Amino acid sequence: MNTIDKQKIADSIRAIPDYPKPDIIFRDITTLIGNAEVFNGVIEILKNRYMDKKIDFIAGIEARGFIFGSALAFAMGVGFVPIRKKGKLPFTTVSEKYSLEYGFDEVEMHIDAFREVKNPKVVLVDDLIATGGTAEASVKLIESMGAECVEAAFIINLKGLQGEKKLLSHTKVFSILDYEGK
Repeated sequence: MNTIDKQKIADSIRAIPDYPKPDIIFRDITTLIGNAEVFNGVIEILKNRYMDKKIDFIAGIEARGFIFGSALAFAMGVGFVPIRKKGKLPFTTVSEKYSLEYGFDEVEMHIDAFREVKNPKVVLVDDLIATGGTAEASVKLIESMGAECVEAAFIINLKGLQGEKKLLSHTKVFSILDYEGK
């Protein structure tokens, strides 16, 4: 890895068994972002990956994607676009629905998110990909605005839940850490 190794990143993430329900291991990144060396190392890995790709914006998925996405946007000197749950943004929005286990949810972004940049290149960022529903809807939302989602980047990929597969028909996927379980 670039400036920090994967094991140090993995060791900085707290695993909480049986949360939010039995047989789930919750990957708590608050311990990672509280460790300046590791957090900065993660941002440096992402920055190095995208600096030569002429990225115009970083889009982050609510809420932990805001943490990594805004830090990456700052490090790269590009704009940040928040993707939020329905009803959370104050201006005119565009939206994309996605399926949940029981029903649907929706993500939105401002209609002027890409501020008249012609053919913007965007990297989508979130802390973790699990089943991929929110990430896929976010990529579709970015594309619906005439932007190219160059890649979707995650700190953690829960490979056993196969969310990455949903995204591969839309964009490339990058993750720093892969876990086989859920």
